[in-house]
Amino acid sequence: MLNTSNNNTRKMIVIHGGHFSSLAGFYDEISNVLMKDADWKVGTLDGFDDILYGGFGIFENNEEIEMIWKLSGKSKEDLGLMATQEFYENKIRQGKPFNTELIQQKLNELLAGRGQTLFEILVEIIQSHKNITLVLSED
Repeated sequence: MLNTSNNNTRKMIVIHGGHFSSLAGFYDEISNVLMKDADWKVGTLDGFDDILYGGFGIFENNEEIEMIWKLSGKSKEDLGLMATQEFYENKIRQGKPFNTELIQQKLNELLAGRGQTLFEILVEIIQSHKNITLVLSED
């Protein structure tokens, strides 16, 4: 679902946590919302970061964006510890081209309570883009 309104020249984009319950589902939601008329679909964390720079998809480079993540509490749970552990374990199983030592370190940190969950990683990626204001919404 895409709402594009210009409140104070800021475009509003809505990600709906009710539309997905996995990282693959998040990528589908993001692709549908941000890349709806493009042939390219998001499939990696780096790819997600790349499209947030704008210039392709529905917004331009450095355009002011308000991103509302509805049902973010559900997403926080869905993309929490278990999903993140599975994400890292799958990469370790796949091996190359992944740096399995680094991924094992990230998994160890996660299991020790010091690492980031997928939800936290996604939020950090969004917040690293200064032109995007992220609003986490429970409804």
